[in-house]
Amino acid sequence: MIAMLTGIVAYKSPDHIVLDVHGVGYRVQIPFSTYYELPEEGGSATLQIHTSVREDAIQLYGFRTRLEKTFFQLLIAVSGVGPKLARDILSNIQPAPLAQALLQGDIHKLLSIPGVGKKTAERLILELKEKMGKLDMTSAPTAEPRNMPGEDLVEDVVSALLNLGYKEPQVRKVLGSLDASRGGSLEELLKQALKVLMK
Repeated sequence: MIAMLTGIVAYKSPDHIVLDVHGVGYRVQIPFSTYYELPEEGGSATLQIHTSVREDAIQLYGFRTRLEKTFFQLLIAVSGVGPKLARDILSNIQPAPLAQALLQGDIHKLLSIPGVGKKTAERLILELKEKMGKLDMTSAPTAEPRNMPGEDLVEDVVSALLNLGYKEPQVRKVLGSLDASRGGSLEELLKQALKVLMK
């Protein structure tokens, strides 16, 4: 089972990367929090890996910190939460505020995450509340957003948010209210949009 990979970022998008490890390209699915901290294509990166084995596929999920990987593994252990939903949860909320929401039983915070319904939110609190108190919540350093200019910037953001479960009319309305013409990075625009959508 693959637990960690170090290689060159051959391709980078908000939901997955291709990591070139000695000439072998591994497709690794990632949350936004990991995407923000990755170097540009051609840079070197190390990812903590969770290997998901199903009858029809083997999928890799990558994280910049062990804490994120730990949260991912805790989430997928909850009934009804698969790897994709776990990744989407971590794309919408950082480990520290997620732990706080679970400890406090803040169901409204969990319901604001796309894909999380009432039953799932209740199961998350029921099954993970006690475990949150035992975790080492040492914060990982956050990197400054890196510029990724491009004329298809808005469409890339729309695509990323649709993959997270938001509806297109809602996404385009939010993006229309943001200033996407100032040459900001993809990361910056995603953060702005998610901040509005999570209210």
